[in-house]
Amino acid sequence: MSEKKYLETHEWYSLEENILTVGISDFAQGELGDIVFVTLPEVGEEFNKGDSIVEVEATKTVAEAYAPMNIVITEVNSQLETEPELINADPVGDGWMVKAEVKEVDDSGMTYQEYEAFVS
Repeated sequence: MSEKKYLETHEWYSLEENILTVGISDFAQGELGDIVFVTLPEVGEEFNKGDSIVEVEATKTVAEAYAPMNIVITEVNSQLETEPELINADPVGDGWMVKAEVKEVDDSGMTYQEYEAFVS
């Protein structure tokens, strides 16, 4: 798997060939607190960079995860429908949210080190 990149809106993504995997960062899940519900998109839905693709409901707030580039959803992590707490437990592993085919590559995300500096 490719190195994870991070966005200022606190998503992470990894790009392998033409398939993008997207989730939210450990920092973001920590800020949200206990995640209780996740609304995932439908397979086949298309999104442009910056569009809201996932709604994350925590005990105190609701947040959105945004598309890091122009994509078509190919898979959703349906485990999150019954176990949204996976995002808290393993946000950059088992807590991934969607996989998507990239329509237009825009690999402008930050490295982990750049992202750490951004959030500190």
